[in-house]
Amino acid sequence: MAPFTRVLVANRGEIALRIIRACHEEGLEAVAVYSEADRLSPHVRAANAAVLLGAAPAAESYLNIPKLLAAARSTGCGAVHPGYGFLSERAAFATACKEAGLVFIGPPADAIAAMGDKTEARRRMQAAGVPIVPGTTQPVRDTREAGREARRLGYPVLLKAAAGGGGKGMRRLDQEADLESAFRSAQVEAQKAFGDGGLYIEKYLERPRHIEIQVLGDTHGRVIALGERECSVQRRHQKLIEEAPSPAVTPALRRRLSEAATAAASAVGYVGAGTIEFLFTPPAEFYFLEMNTRIQVEHPVTEMVFGIDLVREQLNIAQGKPMRVHPGTLHPRGHAIECRITAEDPWNDFLPATGVLRYLRTPAGPGVRWDGGVESGNEVGLFYDPLIAKLIVWGETRDVALDRMRRALRELVIVGLPTSQSFHLRVLDHAAFRRGETDIGFLERVGPELSTQGGPAGLDRAIAVAAALLAEERRAAPARTNGAPANVETPWSQSARRDALRE
Repeated sequence: MAPFTRVLVANRGEIALRIIRACHEEGLEAVAVYSEADRLSPHVRAANAAVLLGAAPAAESYLNIPKLLAAARSTGCGAVHPGYGFLSERAAFATACKEAGLVFIGPPADAIAAMGDKTEARRRMQAAGVPIVPGTTQPVRDTREAGREARRLGYPVLLKAAAGGGGKGMRRLDQEADLESAFRSAQVEAQKAFGDGGLYIEKYLERPRHIEIQVLGDTHGRVIALGERECSVQRRHQKLIEEAPSPAVTPALRRRLSEAATAAASAVGYVGAGTIEFLFTPPAEFYFLEMNTRIQVEHPVTEMVFGIDLVREQLNIAQGKPMRVHPGTLHPRGHAIECRITAEDPWNDFLPATGVLRYLRTPAGPGVRWDGGVESGNEVGLFYDPLIAKLIVWGETRDVALDRMRRALRELVIVGLPTSQSFHLRVLDHAAFRRGETDIGFLERVGPELSTQGGPAGLDRAIAVAAALLAEERRAAPARTNGAPANVETPWSQSARRDALRE
């Protein structure tokens, strides 16, 4: 791989800002891209240069490969970092970058393609000796074949999209009478989400945990595992809270999971940071679920426990250098927890929330990390994922980390739109969660109970204080005729924004 000095960050929000900071710490320049909706976002101002891609819809901006390649060429970039989401797991994007003479900071296109096709991934894992959930390794052709396979496996089973994950195109089947309607609806949903309506069938596992292993591979043939993350607290197959290590994983099980994960990554010639996801059924059985061929949203909990920077390792590996992480120097310490702060209303079935973020006060103190992508005055719309920030804490033990997260969540003040913050507090206070007794159905069982009441009183008081401060700030600011919030930026930050947008 050719060395590079400038990186196009083909993403937005908190992960774009995270990558830009890592680039600067590695002595590299970073170029941001943005849509019209993100013109005032922090990642635009943090980069060395910024390029407007187009209108707010992702198809006209962050998913537009020709525009991204043109932005890289026009700004002299030698590499592209895709972050997560958008084009990060599109083999076509990795190929386009390579053909344009750009280093794609991620795995080879063929590895992305192999792991992106769920049935192909299952076949590869089976050949590599990695346990897979009983089911088909080829898409089923029709309802007749699906029914035959379901009877062979025994109900309940899952219909799953062959071309993608995230719960899209997934249906649980408890009896054959529901097969035809479930098959049709899953097929339509998979076609819309992934452009491919292929489905396969897996045996449904009762109350498994979602455990994933962080892997790192370089171009010199080394692949290592960096421990596990517990990701069982999910809503509609989307993670809300992650932690490392898992309270359910023993040292012996960790070794087995790590060996399976490195075998899985090696089987596809993996390079860079990736994640092997498993379903774990206590006391000791686990099965390959899928591989995420990119940096994960929840990567900070691994970083906090191991004391490493995974994004800087990505940048280093992409330049053809050996990874700087060695198994003999890996000494995990303590416990880390991450809460995804999303612009959703937990008291109204988690409906997406929009509005201007009028006031933001982030938590601080020992062991607290805030990976945010917004600031006061930014508008949150419906064009993109509702994630606005990640709150991560570290503690010497899980109990210390839990108490620290509760304190940090209570310190956090967001005024202007509903968020998941107060719901996180209720989850952390739940007795089963505190005991570490969770599985992927945990929130389905306790979520309705937790979301039937308003947020904690202490949080309400904090929001009231913030609202009063905001009102005082507005009274002190010069009157504005258009109703927009007063501009509280410094002349320095205004100048920095103008320079970024000019380039």
